[in-house]
Amino acid sequence: MSQLISLDNVSLAFGLHPLLDKIKFSMEKGERVCLIGRNGAGKSSLMKVIAGSILPDSGTVWRSPGLRIACLSQELPQEKNQTVYDYVAQGLAGIGDLLKEYHAITTVLSTQQDAKLLSRMEGLHREIEAKSGWQLDNTIKTILTRLDLPADELLSNLSGGWQRRAALAQALVISPDLLLLDEPTNHLDITAIEWLEEQLIGSGCGLLFITHDRALLQRLATRIIELDRGCLTSWPGDYANFLRRKEELLHAEEKHNTDFDKKLAQEERWIRQGIKARRTRNEGRVRALKALRVTRAARREVQGKAEFSLNEADKSGQVIAEAKNASYSIGDKSIINNLSLRVMRGDKIGLIGPNGSGKTTLLSLLLGKLTPTQGEIKIGTNLQVAYFDQLRQALDLSKTVIENVAGGRESIEINGSKKHIISYLGDFLFTPERAMTPVKALSGGECNRLLLARLFSQPANLLVLDEPTNDLDMETLELLEELLAEFKGTLLLVSHDRAFIDDVVTSTLVFEGEGKVQEYVGGYQDWLAQRPIKAVAKEQKTSVIAPTVTKSPSQKKLSYKEQRELNELPQKIEKLESEQQLLEAEIANPEFFKQSPNAVADKMQTLTKIQNEIELAYERWQDLVDHN
Repeated sequence: MSQLISLDNVSLAFGLHPLLDKIKFSMEKGERVCLIGRNGAGKSSLMKVIAGSILPDSGTVWRSPGLRIACLSQELPQEKNQTVYDYVAQGLAGIGDLLKEYHAITTVLSTQQDAKLLSRMEGLHREIEAKSGWQLDNTIKTILTRLDLPADELLSNLSGGWQRRAALAQALVISPDLLLLDEPTNHLDITAIEWLEEQLIGSGCGLLFITHDRALLQRLATRIIELDRGCLTSWPGDYANFLRRKEELLHAEEKHNTDFDKKLAQEERWIRQGIKARRTRNEGRVRALKALRVTRAARREVQGKAEFSLNEADKSGQVIAEAKNASYSIGDKSIINNLSLRVMRGDKIGLIGPNGSGKTTLLSLLLGKLTPTQGEIKIGTNLQVAYFDQLRQALDLSKTVIENVAGGRESIEINGSKKHIISYLGDFLFTPERAMTPVKALSGGECNRLLLARLFSQPANLLVLDEPTNDLDMETLELLEELLAEFKGTLLLVSHDRAFIDDVVTSTLVFEGEGKVQEYVGGYQDWLAQRPIKAVAKEQKTSVIAPTVTKSPSQKKLSYKEQRELNELPQKIEKLESEQQLLEAEIANPEFFKQSPNAVADKMQTLTKIQNEIELAYERWQDLVDHN
């Protein structure tokens, strides 16, 4: 397999401890590598070093000659007052500006005549042709078609999920050899996440990605690398294998540190003996002790784990909420249609549905914040609600961490036991210094931990969590799962994290379109097994729609051979796409990269060849249609 990139003894530091401490890393063509680590470990910094946007303090970064690297940031596009075509064309740098201008002029001239614009278009046509830009224009249009993106739609008119599609299109337009993804599932619902998985598996390029979505990791990753205390470790296999081997490594490290500390303590006692012992002391032993002290001072301890617990209130009534033929509409749009539902004490219910389908609206109805337009919803008694808001509106950005949680209190009472506020925040991994930091200076993961700290300081028997997993590292995420599974109260959960839903909820409410909400027993995978066939989204094959072409008298009709070729091309394309899907499914299997390097390289080359043949077939089909 050909190597894409290699890092040798790379170091980078922004504070007392280095984020990267003489790390070594290499990546081969076709690999899909997941980078994991605690919040603040330096994962994004490592990505930037690989991309070349920041330089390391020391060490070397080697990139394959001509390597094309594309980045998909976790943030949504900032400049939204532009069309999708223009945004995607930006990925092509200079030639992209020419194509953007040409596309804009073409759009204007389709509705009006303008001699100056026509003259400019002719000039642009010559410039683009001189730079072989028309092939790139076809590439943009092919990707937009493949991702089902509207070329002339403004980004501001698209939802967050569709803006992520546009960002992916911009990254793919240069046909990258290496694609860097930082939390690619942010702002996506479950359907869009599954779509993204298929696109990334089928892209054929090398992938290095950061994610907290364990289902995505399990599906995509052929290898896991972990950044921990400045060191980078590679873990072959899946996430379950990583957890097992990581636990073994930490156990061995703990034993080594215990033995080391025991020896250091013995040597310290020896050096502090009386004058008689000092006369006979071994100078080599003294030097060894000094070396032990230096080694101990340089040790970086494992960052503590979050250890929070839920502050449970007295029991609520047996029935939390009951809906009878309840509907809710905004204008002519039906959000909830004829819902009958009973939420009982102890239920743990997950809400599944596309962005904008009405999940937050349903929560507001069940909590009595909204009144149904038809039917009725009765709210239970003795409810003490703790609400986690994904928009973080409960946080005051100008106040410190302590001020946001304590509200003037010096201690927090959790299940009858008092705890000092500093100690309580320490359970959520906030050091005393960090506890005095204004919220506006916190990272996304820290803000979510702060929301949890604020939430769990309140006695509650009904937890309402709206996307609580965003930006949390996996260890904190798994602790949250354990707490929610053991929580004796009632839980209403909105999440696009499939593994989290499976591990926490006992039933799901699924938004199936047109205001219909259906309840299913179990989590996400259980819903997949139970849902009716008509609700299963069928895979839509991408089709190229030929533009309307006005024949001119000078156009020639297709020859018999060309007409026959045109008739046979759809069948050829379908066959190639079937071969592509089978090969992509084989490559997606975690066992695939355990073969010999030559076997893997041959399969990847075959996939690239098939993809090129599909593109050529579509181009030929388009050309024949245009001349028919």
